[in-house]
Formats: sequence, C-alpha cells, structure tokens
Amino acid sequence: MTAAARPFVRILIDRQELLLFSADGTCLRRYVVSTGANGAGEENGSGRTPRGLHRIRAKIGAGAPENTVFRARRPCGEVWSPAYAATQPAGRDWILTRILWLCGCEPGKNRLGTVDTQRRYIYLHGTPDTVALGAPGSKGCVRMRNADIIELFDLLPVGTNVEILEHTPAPTIDLLPWTRARALSLPLRLRVFTDEQQVPVELEEDEADADALHAVARNAQGIAIATARLLPDGHIGRLAVAREARRQGLGGQLMQILMEQARQRDTREILIHAQTHAEAFYQRLGFTAQGDPFLEAGIPHRLMRRAL
Repeated sequence: MTAAARPFVRILIDRQELLLFSADGTCLRRYVVSTGANGAGEENGSGRTPRGLHRIRAKIGAGAPENTVFRARRPCGEVWSPAYAATQPAGRDWILTRILWLCGCEPGKNRLGTVDTQRRYIYLHGTPDTVALGAPGSKGCVRMRNADIIELFDLLPVGTNVEILEHTPAPTIDLLPWTRARALSLPLRLRVFTDEQQVPVELEEDEADADALHAVARNAQGIAIATARLLPDGHIGRLAVAREARRQGLGGQLMQILMEQARQRDTREILIHAQTHAEAFYQRLGFTAQGDPFLEAGIPHRLMRRAL
C-alpha cells in the first residue's frame, strides 16, 4: 500500500477522541480514548502526550488474547482480570492486548533529543475495561478499549500517519456558488443523505443547486464537513454534517450564516422542510412547525417557518 493510499489517524486531545480516516478524508471510525493526565507535551519524563505528526513504527501483539499484559513491549505471561489486578500495586499502568508504537516525524518537536516520541515509548494500547476513558488519565500514551485497539490494529499498516492535536482546528466556512461548491458539497451530501439515510442518489442533486448560495465548512485538510444551501425564495435546505463533525454546533452556524444572507436580500421569511427527528434543533433556531408531517424522499418531514 502506497503512502498516498493509506488511511490516517487523527487524535484530538481536547475531545479525547481518535478518528480514523480513509485516504480520501472520509471518517471511517471514531473512538473514545484517554491521553496524558498531565496534558500535552513532548519532553521526556513529562508524562504528557506528544503533539504533531507521527507514524506507526511497529505493531506488537498480533493474535494475542484480549487482556494480554505487556512489559517492555513483550507479553509477560499475565492476563489482566479484576482478580489479578487486585494482587498488583495500585495505580499500575496496564499495557494490554495490542501496541501501536509511535515515532515522531518532526525533528526538534517530537523527534530526536529530549522530545523523541519513540524513545519515550508512546503507544496506542489497550487498557482495562474498568479504566475510565473520555478524560485524560494516562502517563502520556493513548489508552483505548481493548476491542477498539484490536479493530484499529487490524486496519492500520506500519507507517500509517498519526496526527495528534491539542485543540480541534476551527473549520473555515465559505459562501460559494454551485460551480465551486459542487466538488466539495456533493460527496458529503451523498454520504449523509444517500449512504446514511438511503435517499435515492438521483434525488440528491437537482436543478435548484445552480440557483442556490451554498455554505460550506471545511476542515484543516480542505475537506467539506458541513454544508447547506439558500434558495432565492428563502428556502434553506440540504443541511448535512459529516459524522465526525457532529455535536460541534456546525449545523447551527451554517443556518445562522444563511439566514443573515437572506436578511441582506430583504427576505422576510425562511422556510425549511425539516426531517421530523430534527424539529427540536430548528425550534432552537426560532422556527415554528406548520401543518402535518409529510414524506419527502421517503423520510417524514414537516414544514417549518421563521420570520426575519
């Protein structure tokens, strides 16, 4: 597998998440993790999780039973269990099941000298199921559920890039005509509406796209992670947010931006055909439901309005 065709991993320390992306930027998996209890940092002995670009140097533990205990990257004949853990010193840092050993790619930042990730023995590794994830707690490594590290281990080759970020990058949001938005927005809309919601592919792109103003949010790699469109009659639709970017307020941001554009056009009212499961989201934005639900592309919707 060439480097260009490989998946890549991004670890977000502020969200305590690990995201696995395909080579084209599609998010394939997301896992809850636990990074360094002392925060982010690269110095040897700091107990902090190093930032920046890394790669997987070695994969250790293929085929080992779940909860296999590793010492110095070797299975030591122990298998973790609550009963066995009770016989060990409190606070032992368990390295279980699989190890993905990282090495830094940025000299002076996470490679060589006193900031060398590899020599600090920073891993992605399994941890007891009794250990809380979703909050910092490790000694610098990235802890994962045993089932998750097994799955990730099997998906990733040696050499896979692993980017560790202390803060989730803020997306850029642009207002674009369809001639510029199509290549960014359509793949995302197809993933959300066609793949996830089973909307027929032939219904996803229509003649209204050419007349619409499209809001497109892109991540640091320039990949669209949220999109929506404003039609000349004040109808906002095709709001789609990538799975890995949900619960971050992006949908609301795009709605506010497009409503402001509508105000500047002297539009008096915004109309949306809201999927019924999303009515509460639109109500928080000031929309009111009108009439009975109806089917659109086989999905229950309701007309909602908001005066400007």
